[in-house]
Amino acid sequence: MADEGPAGRVTRRRVHTRANLLDAAFSVFAAKGFGHVSIEEVCEAAGYSRGAFYSNFSSLDELFFALYRERADLIAEQVSGALALDGPDLDVPAAVDRVTDVLLLDRDWLLVKTDFLVHAARDPEVARSLLEHRARLRRAIADRLARARGHTTLPAVLGDADGAAHAVVAAYDGVTTQLLLDRDLDHARAWLKQLLTALLTDGSGTPGHTKN
Repeated sequence: MADEGPAGRVTRRRVHTRANLLDAAFSVFAAKGFGHVSIEEVCEAAGYSRGAFYSNFSSLDELFFALYRERADLIAEQVSGALALDGPDLDVPAAVDRVTDVLLLDRDWLLVKTDFLVHAARDPEVARSLLEHRARLRRAIADRLARARGHTTLPAVLGDADGAAHAVVAAYDGVTTQLLLDRDLDHARAWLKQLLTALLTDGSGTPGHTKN
């Protein structure tokens, strides 16, 4: 198994090693579940020694959180990027199409994410970190919806842009739970588009516009 060698010469290698450990851990966690995986299994899957592991992570918990943070950041970036393409007059159906087309709906990721949620439910410190990342995703959505105020009217029942962002994340959570059970990715994307369009428009798929 590969090891790291003297610390002064391994900066680039350490970045590569860390990425490989995260990739290997993702596969092992998805296959077996976080609570059933050992450091040795992650090292074996990555082809590294325990020394290489401990030069990058202090524990399996730290690796697990790094893995979650990496994927959560990716999703927030996907949503932000897809929503940034419109001008101030937000085309809600088009934006929903873009978001749901690029959004990570990988079943292995959802299995790992669910493990992390259960882990967080039992650990207040982990729960705070998870809530932070969920808040970041909501802010990305709420900020874009807020920029459209004065040009596009959201359904009154949602309240403000923050309320709409909470509804969007709740819809995503519901659809991904269904995907875990029925494994139907095409249906999940189609259903998510329908839900988000219904939430953010008047129900006809046509956003409201403010009067000048």
